[in-house]
Amino acid sequence: MHKSLDPRVNRAALDVEQQIEPLGELDQFQTFEVFHQKKRGQQHVHVGIVHAPNANMALLYAKEQYSRRGTTANLWVCPSSCVTATEYFDEDIFETTNEKTYRDPAVYKVMDRIKAYKERQGK
Repeated sequence: MHKSLDPRVNRAALDVEQQIEPLGELDQFQTFEVFHQKKRGQQHVHVGIVHAPNANMALLYAKEQYSRRGTTANLWVCPSSCVTATEYFDEDIFETTNEKTYRDPAVYKVMDRIKAYKERQGK
């Protein structure tokens, strides 16, 4: 018998020698990623996860979990196993070459021109 500081564990009379088998595939719920859309036409934003036996139940759980308090136009759920992500050591794939700086809007100094225009209009 297993001795514990918690009397509830002692009352359970757990056998320490008993082998615990891992859960089977159908003994645990699947993890689903939840995406929330506040207003129609806006983008969906990842808000968290739910654990559910299937996609329909995941939608119900997501509705209860993530749309009770705020406005909601739409919810998406997808199995977490379907999400593919880049590895952090592959960060070099996001680097741009120096020849393509024209694609970065921060390169253009437009705010100086806008301020000068506003000053001219104010005079």
